[in-house]
Amino acid sequence: MSVKSRVAAVTGANKGIGLAIVRNLALTYPSSPLRDGPLLIYLCARSASRGAEAVKTLQNDAQLKKAKVLVEDGGDTTITFREFDVSDRSSIHKFRDFLRSEHPDGIDVLINNAGIAMDGFNEDVVKQTLATNYYGTLEATQSILPLIRDGGRLVNVSSMAGKLNKYTPELRDAFISASKSGVADCTSLMQDFSKAVQDGKEKELGWPSAAYAVSKAGTTAFTKAIAAEEDKKGRGVLVNACCPGYVNTDMTKGNGVKTPDQGAKTPVMLALEDIAGTSGGFWQSEKIIEW
Repeated sequence: MSVKSRVAAVTGANKGIGLAIVRNLALTYPSSPLRDGPLLIYLCARSASRGAEAVKTLQNDAQLKKAKVLVEDGGDTTITFREFDVSDRSSIHKFRDFLRSEHPDGIDVLINNAGIAMDGFNEDVVKQTLATNYYGTLEATQSILPLIRDGGRLVNVSSMAGKLNKYTPELRDAFISASKSGVADCTSLMQDFSKAVQDGKEKELGWPSAAYAVSKAGTTAFTKAIAAEEDKKGRGVLVNACCPGYVNTDMTKGNGVKTPDQGAKTPVMLALEDIAGTSGGFWQSEKIIEW
């Protein structure tokens, strides 16, 4: 494959917010200040069949056709599927190695959207949720960030569920401190939470009985820590976390109040718009909010 001028990858993109992010990247790119030649978007998902179906859905999307943004319709954006399982370290590394060989000059945008929200609360739910939402997203961030070209963007989709107002002052301070001191301290907090749940003491120690919420607090924390590390390198790569809002998807069991397109607005803005060198922010509704 010939080298494309711009390359983006979106994980967890076969449905819901992820699919809407891919769709809106294609719609927004022609007017983006980052536009520089053709755009190649990797729509990443665990299932090859669902991923291929999602690509086909976008190729037949009425708004995309009307806008003539895809190559098939005379535009300069190509959407293609790549297999990626955020809960599988070897899958993350396989995707990283593919990007490295296919795009030796690097890529421009990574949006880590893949994640899970499980019912119930017990040790197993905590283990699986953290493995995917925290450790998997961290692995994807650390593996692929070095491949992002100078001036590129990395966006981690977090959640308002991970805001710190539901914690004791001590834990809130610990999260803020970890986000400033480094990834190891963020991971240590996740280990503390896991042990508290294992011992049946999470409430006693000030943790919410909510695996998803804690995993997203951890994601926001490590994103801030990595943004600070990246800033020191002077490459101009902007690293941010965002909440898409309460979106009507399978994850919210159809209870969300926003459409997937509305949920995609902030991640797409962070990927393609001029955000004046802002990195390490926690964003919602296209602005930085208090974590």
